[in-house]
Amino acid sequence: MSTSTITSDRPAVSRRPILSTNLNLSSGIGLGIAMIWFSLLVLIPLCAVVITASEGGWSNFVTTVTNPQTAHAIRLTVFTAVAVTVVNVFMGTLIAWVLVRDRFWGRGFLEVLIDIPFALPTIVAGLVLLSLYGIDSPLGFDVANQPSSVFLAYLFVTLPFVVRMVQPVLEELEHDVEEAAFSLGASRFTTFRRIILPSLAPAITAGAALSFARGVSEYGSLVLLSGNLPYRTEVTSVRILGSIENDNAAGAASVAVVLLAISLAVIVVLDIIQRRVARRG
Repeated sequence: MSTSTITSDRPAVSRRPILSTNLNLSSGIGLGIAMIWFSLLVLIPLCAVVITASEGGWSNFVTTVTNPQTAHAIRLTVFTAVAVTVVNVFMGTLIAWVLVRDRFWGRGFLEVLIDIPFALPTIVAGLVLLSLYGIDSPLGFDVANQPSSVFLAYLFVTLPFVVRMVQPVLEELEHDVEEAAFSLGASRFTTFRRIILPSLAPAITAGAALSFARGVSEYGSLVLLSGNLPYRTEVTSVRILGSIENDNAAGAASVAVVLLAISLAVIVVLDIIQRRVARRG
């Protein structure tokens, strides 16, 4: 009786290493405190918003979010936030590049100016924008009560996010790899696309996500300049405030749930884009 050995040409499949946890008592206590804190600040309030939105039932939720005035506010908010995010991705990366790679007079002053939207209270930012771009604008640009006023306000408050996320990553990049690529005949565009951009992709994505999230939630910087005109310049934050003032908490929560779902979807899409860009690099 002979024994035959069957061999396979297929490569052996490597198994993923089993991750072992070394969670000790102090680490467990720290994790527990962190999760409790995160739950109190984020998870529980989000669950409360979802529960409030569901109090009126599915029909009330659909009626609220499909109301023509509410639907217009949602479209204006989301589309403007997306447009501003796209602008910030390009302009924020460019500004960060100039601040890191170039040396010029007034660079320190520009560094300070970029952080002004962080420092100003949003209502003060709205007053500044109204003074510069309102009816009595010294620059000759009157965008008050126009849809472009929402775009301008979003641009103002979201400017620093991409810049401040990309700038430290650029500062840490080694120039040797770029010089090696140049010596091998790669063009500047190819070097940027294949070497620099994959390294910047996580930072750009994080800045874009923060920019979009700040845009869809903005209120103070645009409330004075836009005029909050229904079907024209009214955004979702103003719509939610109006629902609260009219004692319609379920309606306000319904709009908030829609914004939450859209924000989560945008974050997922940005993460997918970031992974693909990094993989191609």
